[in-house]
Amino acid sequence: MSLLLTLQQRRAAQAGELAELFEVSVRTVYRDVAALQAAGVPLWTEPGRAGGIRLVDGWRTRLDGLTGAEAAALFAGAAPEALAELGLGSVLLAAQAKVLATLPEGLRERAHTIAGRFHLDAPGWFHRGEELPHLMTVAEAVWEQRRIAVRYRRTDATVRRMLEPYGLVLKAGVWYLVARVPDADAVRTYRLARITAVEPAGETFQRPAQFQLAQWWAASAASFDRALIRERVRLRVSPRGLRHLPHVTDPAARGEAVLHTGPPDADGWCEVELAVESPQVALGQLLPLGADVEVLAPAELRTAFADVGAAIAARHGRPGISGGPAGG
Repeated sequence: MSLLLTLQQRRAAQAGELAELFEVSVRTVYRDVAALQAAGVPLWTEPGRAGGIRLVDGWRTRLDGLTGAEAAALFAGAAPEALAELGLGSVLLAAQAKVLATLPEGLRERAHTIAGRFHLDAPGWFHRGEELPHLMTVAEAVWEQRRIAVRYRRTDATVRRMLEPYGLVLKAGVWYLVARVPDADAVRTYRLARITAVEPAGETFQRPAQFQLAQWWAASAASFDRALIRERVRLRVSPRGLRHLPHVTDPAARGEAVLHTGPPDADGWCEVELAVESPQVALGQLLPLGADVEVLAPAELRTAFADVGAAIAARHGRPGISGGPAGG
């Protein structure tokens, strides 16, 4: 079907070109062409350098129901690297071929245009992909609803778990497995890179019909965030610092902080109450604001800020100033 729809879009192509596109042999391409011909599709082959595989002009099959905007969203939102890791790269290619074959010429060009102007790159800067030797095995267990026995590396020890894999989640370039632990009757999250061994248990399980992976993940992530945010700090922030605060703090805490922002003073600075994981974590989050933030409470965070500021000043002081390089 992917071959048919690709030829419907292009009308003609070289066998070698199609073989490279679908990552199969030329022999496989010709075998599939023969199967399509036997099914009544009007294809023919032309030998020679200018020849190839051709579809009769005017003949087409249609896949209805997609608008130009939906097709464009499919092309712009696809994450080819993630799908390739799951062994679904060829599936994405087939889906895009079907979409393009469905669209009229004008909308087809629009889908190509949007795909050329928007690209999804989920991992952060300087992120290197993790080694995931067991991703395909886990993915197959998810598809087939089969239990797996895994060895999982925790901070303090490596443990063995029997799991019922419900789904996989890619978050900021990191793969996670969401699975039920039968012994605990609980659904938990496991980082794929920490799974050191996987053995198919051979037993199938019934995935709950009411379980929605995206909804469960959103609720679990929100619960995790709330569990971490335990303390509060009071800050005095400049207008510039207030604009940059969303880039250094937790989204939920940031939203709450907006509700607790006092009126600006004569210099335009505002007092803000911010929920944080701990003073130590807050120090790392707030330091990028530099001179645009003043810590009012707690005292230990204010002292830590002062110590960091003094150390920076000492390291960058002029020669001869106390704490800087010795004068001549």
